[in-house]
Amino acid sequence: MTEPVKFLLVDDLSENLLSLEALLRRDDLILLKARSGDEALELLLEHDVALALVDVQMPGLDGFELAELMRGSERTRRVPIIFVTAGSHSAERRFRGYEAGAVDFIQKPIEPDVLRSKAEVFLEIYRQRQMIAAQRDQLQLQAQALQQADRHKNEFLATLVHELRNPIASLQGGLRLLRRSADAAKAEEIGDLMQEQMKHLLRLVDDLLDISRISQGKIELRKTTFDLADAIRMAVAMTQSAMTEKNHTLTLTIPDTALPVVADEVRITQCVINLLNNAAKYTDAGGSIDLGITLNAMCYRITVTDNGLGLPEHALKSIFGLFEQVEGHRSSAQGGLGIGLALVRQLMELHGGGVSAASAGPGHGSAFTLEVPRGTLLTP
Repeated sequence: MTEPVKFLLVDDLSENLLSLEALLRRDDLILLKARSGDEALELLLEHDVALALVDVQMPGLDGFELAELMRGSERTRRVPIIFVTAGSHSAERRFRGYEAGAVDFIQKPIEPDVLRSKAEVFLEIYRQRQMIAAQRDQLQLQAQALQQADRHKNEFLATLVHELRNPIASLQGGLRLLRRSADAAKAEEIGDLMQEQMKHLLRLVDDLLDISRISQGKIELRKTTFDLADAIRMAVAMTQSAMTEKNHTLTLTIPDTALPVVADEVRITQCVINLLNNAAKYTDAGGSIDLGITLNAMCYRITVTDNGLGLPEHALKSIFGLFEQVEGHRSSAQGGLGIGLALVRQLMELHGGGVSAASAGPGHGSAFTLEVPRGTLLTP
């Protein structure tokens, strides 16, 4: 939306101002009126105007003097000025007017069509300037967004190389040890460590593939009717090792009744797993994690609450961006790339739902809520 166009009318006689106002009045134009040069300068300090129609002969500060003062100010030096004069003027007086910055003269009595035609020209010029300024600002924003995206890409590539290099190096070292080890128990221990590193590698690659497929529109949801409570219990079972490893207490609060929903069961389970793993990861050992579900006519709300690191207010939305990680949480990320929550957001949006975060601040835990639309139940 462009700002309204404003004209400044300057004349010491109120009847002349009313006449100019009547001739120029239109819905998309604001007419500012001043009865002296000093009053006009005050208005110019508060408003940007597209055109100033200035009476030449005024007591005190006359039209020429006002124009010279306007030309001496950076704020008003480019405002076009049309002098309104009564009677004829000498060539010398006209030259002074143009030297002061006038773009034109209009003789009294004013011809309405001439005035409107000239005013329309300056109104359109001002609108074009507004449009160009808006386009310039938009281009600057786009340029900044591209620069930020390029920085994120470079940061992501550097992080990705680092995170992939670590498990690959561990696997390579494990293979060397296996070749040299004659101890079966030691070989089994090394094999278990290698298996964990392989799982980490596969998780990173799977998340990257899912993000890529969603952005290309290649993921299709396989919707079926299922019990959401079963999917939640499956997610809890699949994250139990993460809870046990850090000695967390997980409290599950879901209704005893069935929770029928039409959605992609694998993807919904994946989203709940992600939230539970994040809660385990960003909560100190021995923490408390709660998973609860509420329902209304349109959707189920699955909320995972923890008493962990918490989030600053500015991160409550940005945390769902691709490759976004909260400063100070990286040591707890355990090799994550900031992909998981972005994937959850995109999967929930594909379902027509959403995900949100809440926190009282750093050190006060977090709550992440999935909104899963119930959908129209499918008949068997």
